[in-house]
This record gives sequence, C-alpha cells and structure tokens, in this order.
Amino acid sequence: MRFMVIVKATGDSEAGKLPRTDLLAAMGKFNEELVNAGVLLAGEGLQPSAKGARIRYDGSQRTVIDGPFPETRELVAGFWLIQVKSIEEAIEWMKRCPNPSDGPSEIEIRQVSEMEDFGDAATPEIVAREEALRARL
Repeated sequence: MRFMVIVKATGDSEAGKLPRTDLLAAMGKFNEELVNAGVLLAGEGLQPSAKGARIRYDGSQRTVIDGPFPETRELVAGFWLIQVKSIEEAIEWMKRCPNPSDGPSEIEIRQVSEMEDFGDAATPEIVAREEALRARL
C-alpha cells in the first residue's frame, strides 16, 4: 500500500522561515532510515503558498488564484510518499519522524488510491492505459 504523508504548514513555513540545521540533519537521518528500509518512494518540502497558485474549476471555467492563501492549517508544507503494508505501519514510521517544526505541528497520513479501488469505473481499457503510463515513468 502506498501512503501520502502530508506535513501541514505552519506560520513559520508560510513565512518562508527555513528549518534549523539540527532539524535538517534529523530529517535527513529519518529519510535515510526510510530509504534503508525500502519504504520511501518520494519526499520533498514545499515553498510557501505565496509562491504558488490555485486553479478553481466550475464547469468549463477556470479561475487562477495567486497565493498566499489565508488558511495556514489547511496548507501543505511538504510530503513523503511511502510504501508499507498497512496504515498501522505508516503510523509507526511517522511517529519516529522528528517534529517538522519548532512548535506544534501536524502530519496527515492518507492512503493512495489504486486502480482496483475505482471498481467498475476502471474499465480494462482505462486500466491498460494507466499501466502503460506507469511503465513509461
């Protein structure tokens, strides 16, 4: 099972405050543990929302909204993509993660949907196309 681990933004991350050297070192050590265990698929920090944009969809209409975005607690500051056997294993890994912030912070863990999760909507043609795309990655 693949899980997206979402690091929630804080006021500091949205202000562009860079992490301390000791936190970067601790995160590097944690990432190395994930890699050594064969768990880590990807992981990155994100720039503040002031450097981003949103696109709002309403039918065929598209509206671009430039950052920053006001609700910091709803924003993502970084992520990991991990592959483990269960949500419980994902939780155990992330409990070992250093606090990603100087103060209170939060990490959210969400399972990634696989083609079989889409039931009958995932026709054999759609599944074949998705598999071909993944093979090209």
